[in-house]
Amino acid sequence: RLYTGGSNEYGSFVPKDDFKAVNLYKNACAGGNLRGCNNLGSCYLAGVGVDKDSRQANQLFKMACDGGEVFGCTNLAGSYSEGEGIHQDHRQANRLHKKACDGGSMKGCYNLGYNHDAGRGVPQDYGKANALYQKACDGGAMYGCTSLGVNYAKGVGVPKDLTRANALYKKACDGGDMLGCSNLGFSYANGRGVTKDLTRANALYQKACD
Repeated sequence: RLYTGGSNEYGSFVPKDDFKAVNLYKNACAGGNLRGCNNLGSCYLAGVGVDKDSRQANQLFKMACDGGEVFGCTNLAGSYSEGEGIHQDHRQANRLHKKACDGGSMKGCYNLGYNHDAGRGVPQDYGKANALYQKACDGGAMYGCTSLGVNYAKGVGVPKDLTRANALYKKACDGGDMLGCSNLGFSYANGRGVTKDLTRANALYQKACD
């Protein structure tokens, strides 16, 4: 049921039907499938197939998170960060990001890293930020590679290393993160850690644009 619901919501294999997807997620959640609860929460948060209801979304995210569904933790953390249907609380958001990260959510690792980078709800700590970006990058979250590359390019929390930065941008770009493509294009356009190559730079900019 859960995977069928996802197919209906996103139009994979079957025509897109938000209302049917919501009903399938409801059935999955009622049957104890916590991913269904999380996905139903996402529908309520975005107003997809149901009226937008941030409070209901957060209740579903909490149910999923408390049951060990790490995506629920990540989504609930996002609500705390933005004050979406709940009192804004960056510290609680970071506790949830850590729980998600420890449970294998690379988005949780990235978000916690970003908050350490920015000093958002936690003391600013570039070393922790970069370690979390690396974990996210290694785990397949390509935006973690890009953010770590930026810090290598600037020498933030690590020795400045443009070659390493560009390698991370390339990994991110190859993995589908368009900011990585844009950053690598900038490096080629300006000869930062690579031989200046405007043709290659423009190709990377075009890829990011597309």
